[in-house]
Amino acid sequence: MKKIILFASLLTGTFINAQNFSLGAKSGDSELDMSLSEINVKAKTDIKLFKKDLSIEFNIGEKKIDNMLEIQMSPADVFMTLQVADLVKKDPEIIVDSFKKNKDKGWGVIAKENGIKPGSPEFHQLKGKAKNKKNKDKKDKGEKGNGKGKGKNK
Repeated sequence: MKKIILFASLLTGTFINAQNFSLGAKSGDSELDMSLSEINVKAKTDIKLFKKDLSIEFNIGEKKIDNMLEIQMSPADVFMTLQVADLVKKDPEIIVDSFKKNKDKGWGVIAKENGIKPGSPEFHQLKGKAKNKKNKDKKDKGEKGNGKGKGKNK
């Protein structure tokens, strides 16, 4: 799968220089992992737009986002860092430090270390926001979402 995505990225010229992040995600929750993986794939196609969106959504400078990407955080990891920081009202740097210590253990452990318990309303909020981010990107690009509606008739 990664080879196909890499090949497609090279063909379209959207391969990100010096960004060697994994497309997989590790949270301990399969639904969240799937959403985070899709965020990574979509961010890889237009990293500038992804950074701009995060900058606006979380009121953070794109330079800080670049710094997170430069330490080999995937776009989904940056997104989760900013989500956790926002939920627990901590500086994103504190979450980055937690990520560095626990990245092999996944986002469930990182969230728990920062006061978000698995299964809690806050954890469900993280999952929901990741799912919404994934679906928002689909809508922005004119793709079908997961809803059962008939869409808009023009």
